[in-house]
Amino acid sequence: MQNQQQLQTLMQAGQISGSLSFNGNLSKEDEEMSKSALSTFKAKEEEIEKKTLEVKEKVQAQLGRIEEETRRLAIIREELEALADPMKKEVSTVRKRIDIVNKELKPLGQTCQKKEREYKEALEAFNEKHKEKVQLITRLMELVGESEKMRMKKLEELSKSVETIR
Repeated sequence: MQNQQQLQTLMQAGQISGSLSFNGNLSKEDEEMSKSALSTFKAKEEEIEKKTLEVKEKVQAQLGRIEEETRRLAIIREELEALADPMKKEVSTVRKRIDIVNKELKPLGQTCQKKEREYKEALEAFNEKHKEKVQLITRLMELVGESEKMRMKKLEELSKSVETIR
């Protein structure tokens, strides 16, 4: 049925020439030409079908590769996003902690400066008192020394007086 339609199409297109006999049958020459044209047409159709199948297979293969690459890229994107998220969270946490520590450091720094001033004042007062103590000890030593000299002198005088009485 399909062959007859193709033959009629070829005849209408003027590819098959020749004369029809009076009874409506094709002559041998026309029959051979139509068979030749039909086989050429079939060969071309088969070649077109073959090439169409090859192109479809290539397209399918490329689609398969594209799908695989798309999956791989999606996996890579997910891994990158997973990498970025913990880093962002950790960085944010560390920054917040730094801000908190800075807030805690300010009053501690002020307290430290105040304590340093108090320490310097206390150290200065201590040094002054120590210096005064050293001066007093020195004076005490002088006084004790003088007192001993005077007592020795007195004892010598008394001793001379006692000797004179004897």
